Amino acid sequence: MDNRVYGYARVSTREQNEDRQIEALTKFGVPVQNIIIDKASGKDTEREGYQYLKRQILRKGDTLVIKELDRLSRNKADIKRELEQFKYMGIRVKILDIPTTLTDFPPEQAWVLEMINAILIEVLGAIAENERNKIRARQREGIEAAKRKNIKFGRPSKPLPDNWREVLTEVRCGNKKPVEAMRELGISKSCYYRLYNKT
Repeated sequence: MDNRVYGYARVSTREQNEDRQIEALTKFGVPVQNIIIDKASGKDTEREGYQYLKRQILRKGDTLVIKELDRLSRNKADIKRELEQFKYMGIRVKILDIPTTLTDFPPEQAWVLEMINAILIEVLGAIAENERNKIRARQREGIEAAKRKNIKFGRPSKPLPDNWREVLTEVRCGNKKPVEAMRELGISKSCYYRLYNKT
């Protein structure tokens, strides 16, 4: 059976568009039906499409094509581990942004290619990891700045019912049961006790 060629594309969020990667992969010769796409973070390799590709589809002799190294992961240790696994599985990985991975050297010179690729992958893996760390740092700084401006995160709290104070006073005085208060206020049991515990 002929060795097969597959492509993998990843964008971090559902809002991002993978067309640029798909175009590059198909232009290189990857059949569009053989391209697996994930819309998930590159923080690790636990992504549905990627794991399915690796465990169920790829087999010895196949080629995997990706546009950029950080499509595998933005973690340098993950990148190195994944590439080593593919090598062990007998799967050729071609990275469009690393031209030396696209080159076929004579067997006696293969060690030169492997050395060059190892150096490039080490450098680009470090860049990918550094980029992720910068993104996380910017996110933390944004959250801290928002907190300093008293910007609240999560769902906004619902306002108290207009007659909440009066009804609550009657409940605390024993003149009204909680179930009667809930009915009068028109709120659920969980909402009642959440408001009760906050006031």
